[in-house]
Amino acid sequence: MILGLEFPPVSHLIEWPTIFGSGVWAVNKVVLLMWLAVVLVAGFYLVAGSRQQLVPRGVQNVAEAVVDFIREGIVHQTIGPDGTAYIPFLLTLFSFILVLNLYEVIPLIQMPVTARMALPAFMSLLVWVVFNFVGMKKQGVLGYFKNMMFPPGVPVFLYILVAPIELVSTVIVRPLSLAVRLFANLLAGHLILVSFAVLGTALWESTYIGAALPGALLVALTGFEVLVSALQAYIFTILAAVYIGGALHPEH
Repeated sequence: MILGLEFPPVSHLIEWPTIFGSGVWAVNKVVLLMWLAVVLVAGFYLVAGSRQQLVPRGVQNVAEAVVDFIREGIVHQTIGPDGTAYIPFLLTLFSFILVLNLYEVIPLIQMPVTARMALPAFMSLLVWVVFNFVGMKKQGVLGYFKNMMFPPGVPVFLYILVAPIELVSTVIVRPLSLAVRLFANLLAGHLILVSFAVLGTALWESTYIGAALPGALLVALTGFEVLVSALQAYIFTILAAVYIGGALHPEH
């Protein structure tokens, strides 16, 4: 309670009561939003692909723009031409995260699913499995760990420091940083929007004029969070592409 304002505890903003089920099978608002995101992303691309035209329009036009962005702006820039096979994976990853993030600014939903650590952690683990599998398949198991821990051009006497650092960085730091970055940014944005919403509501009840400034800031921050949502989806996806590219091309 600050100056008569009661801000809800963080637990009330990211934890939701069970709707049905129990234990590990419990389903709440966050789980339903995750399922809805799967339906929306799959439905979007199915509709876009079912009515293909030589001159794209509507949904097809938007879908092709997103695909071109992933192919040209991410895959070819970070992996190269041989990264084409990973476009579907990275496209799905980007689209899914973007929808989950944008929930934050949708009225009556207003909950970015990525503000719960479980889903960012799962997607980071998925990326970890993919790039490690790609590296082992391309270089062989021993070759993959050799190139990872003993990069060329490093003086031999430094390997005692470089080898464990590279191993920990690839095996632990990469997936952890992916998950924490996405989770922390969306949780912070969610808390900021809630804080200004509470402040604006309290001032509106006391004096209409006093609510103008926090109300205007809330609108501006909402627009900013849309940008953050897209940016964080892009960062997660491009880092996943960088890791896959590194596994495919250890010489780089």
